[in-house]
Amino acid sequence: MTTKSLPAVDRQERLKAIAKALQRTMPAPKMELDHRTPWELLVATILSAQCTDQRVNQVTPALFRRYPGPADLAGADQLEVEQLIRSTGFFKSKAKHLIGCSKAVTERFHEEVPRTMETLITLPGVGRKTANVILGNAFGQPGIVVDTHVKRVAKRLGLTRFDNPDLVEQDLQQLLPKSQWTAVSQRLLLHGRYICLARKPQCRTCPVYRHCPWQEKGPQ
Repeated sequence: MTTKSLPAVDRQERLKAIAKALQRTMPAPKMELDHRTPWELLVATILSAQCTDQRVNQVTPALFRRYPGPADLAGADQLEVEQLIRSTGFFKSKAKHLIGCSKAVTERFHEEVPRTMETLITLPGVGRKTANVILGNAFGQPGIVVDTHVKRVAKRLGLTRFDNPDLVEQDLQQLLPKSQWTAVSQRLLLHGRYICLARKPQCRTCPVYRHCPWQEKGPQ
C-alpha cells in the first residue's frame, strides 16, 4: 500500500509503533559527528554532505586546531582550508561555504551560532537539514533531520510518498508530536545507516520488520 492511499491517521499509528520499536533498540540515539560546541557541530555538518561521519571525524580535529572559532576561519586562505578538508569530497565548494558561513556568524551574529531555523538557513552552506541538526543536537529544539537515510526509510515504511526532503520533513512533522521530532528522526537516520541499507537492507535483523509495507523487503 502506498502513502497516497493510506490515511494520515493510519500512517500516524504506524509511525507510533515504529518509534516505540526503534526506541527499544536505540534508547539513546547518538549524534555521530564529534563536536564540543554548536560551532563545531555546524562545521562538521556542512562537511558531512556526501561524506561519512567517520571521515568527517578524522578531518575536524586538525581543522579546529588550525581554526578554533568562526573568526579564525573567516580570515582563512581557501586553498589551505581545501587541503585540510580534501578527503571529505566536494572540498572546493565546502571550503567556500565554511569561510562564507564563518564570516556571516562572525559579522552578523557576533561569533554565536544562531538559534532559529529562519536565521540558520541564511548562512552559506546551510539548508534545512543542517539547520535541524543544529537545532536538535546543539540547542535542544525540536527538529526533523531528513538526509538520504531518513528519506529512504520513510518511503519504505510508507510514511511518505515524496522524494523532496522538505516534503518528507513536512509529512513526518504532521505524524509526530513535536517533542519527538529530534529523537525519532535520529533513530530513523541510524536505522537507515546500519539496518535499512540502500542496496542490501538487513531485513533479517530489522526491529520494525512487521510494520514495514515495502514490497521489496527480504525475508526475516
